[in-house]
Amino acid sequence: MEGASEKAGDRSTNFVGHLAMICATGLGVGFFPFAPGTVGALWGLPLTWGLQHVLPAIQAVSIVAICLAGIPICTRAARYMGGLKDPGSIVLDEIASLPIVFFLIDMNNWRIAIAGFVLHRIFDITKPPPARQLERLPEGLGIMADDCAAAVYANLALRLVLWWNLI
Repeated sequence: MEGASEKAGDRSTNFVGHLAMICATGLGVGFFPFAPGTVGALWGLPLTWGLQHVLPAIQAVSIVAICLAGIPICTRAARYMGGLKDPGSIVLDEIASLPIVFFLIDMNNWRIAIAGFVLHRIFDITKPPPARQLERLPEGLGIMADDCAAAVYANLALRLVLWWNLI
């Protein structure tokens, strides 16, 4: 298994694996003893808020770049952590996917921010198809893809909530 050999590998491999683990766990918040995904997703709020203040095209490119960068980071971190399929302590997927929930939706209203956050967590936890199937993709791709799909669902659900004036 590559994960086991990576921990026992040379210093540069260990350093890169350790650095990937630090990033993928949201600077360690992924090790929170309960609901690490929810706690980790909170780190996505400042990122999302910051992206709200750039042009939509820049926002879209930034979201795609962050999510794509998360694939090798999560792959390396999961290997470093023993080759687990999708360790619960890896929360970069929650952090990176939260901006998708609010893409082209203004989250300056606290009710909208809370609703989007809760919808993201609901869809990430329940993983309606095809999110559940995307989770089966290999390594970091599977770790990131299911959360991105859940975030798209949350974005669409939030748009319906806003369209129906429910908040």
